[in-house]
Amino acid sequence: MLEKARLPKGRGAFRILSTLFAAGLLLATGAQADQSEKSWTDLHKSYFEGRAIQDGSELLRLDAPYRADDPALVPVSVDILRLRENGNRIRTLTLIVDENPAPIAATFTLAQDAEISTLETRLRVNAYSFVRVIAEMADGSLHMVKRYVKATGGCAAPASRNPEDALASMGQMRLRQIQSTEKGNIFQLLIRHPNYSGLQMDQLTGLYRPAHFVNTIRIGADGKPLISVDGAISLSENPSLRFTSLAAKPNALAVHVEDTEGNVFEKSWDLTKKPGDS
Repeated sequence: MLEKARLPKGRGAFRILSTLFAAGLLLATGAQADQSEKSWTDLHKSYFEGRAIQDGSELLRLDAPYRADDPALVPVSVDILRLRENGNRIRTLTLIVDENPAPIAATFTLAQDAEISTLETRLRVNAYSFVRVIAEMADGSLHMVKRYVKATGGCAAPASRNPEDALASMGQMRLRQIQSTEKGNIFQLLIRHPNYSGLQMDQLTGLYRPAHFVNTIRIGADGKPLISVDGAISLSENPSLRFTSLAAKPNALAVHVEDTEGNVFEKSWDLTKKPGDS
């Protein structure tokens, strides 16, 4: 007679099950990463017309959590490692989330004399996906770095605030002057806006809230352009933009914001005052 297979007991069984579980996770993650790369192939053709994109690891560093704590508030930061090389500079930075319904999260246009060295914002991530940043240089060349992020449901996650409260405070802005030293001027702009993605369900009516989000942010310093942002539904609720400028500290900063409903919000700050919240 055939003997029944004997399964290990105790710690041995736990180790085997743990190994099998980990292997299964690796296979699943690998398959999802492959799917993200397949999606990127189509996005590359659509958004960049198949233009050559170089490895940007010597030019950029992208940081994002491997596993997001909140898929609707995924922090993403970009460090620009070389501001200029042989007269060439970064003209735009495009943040892409391969598996999001609207993959382009934001495009940042950097003014020629802005000397921007870091950018940080918060994204919605809807499925396990690569997050990419593509730099377009003044000479037209493209450079890319990427990070894999595990998150699900960020674009459909319900808003954190009551809709009436969110609309009542919409357009309010706050500027934090975090640092002003020889290493640069660090600012954080916070904008009150529900940034509805169009995929969020109203829990009371069972209907989807129409998309309504910030699509334009223009930041100027002393009357000159500094940064402009073209945003979409992948930017988080209450958009946040933190940046470092290595240029001389301006005396004033002005912000112009537009949303998809045609609302316009503007505010300016006198930076000659003591740094802090304003």
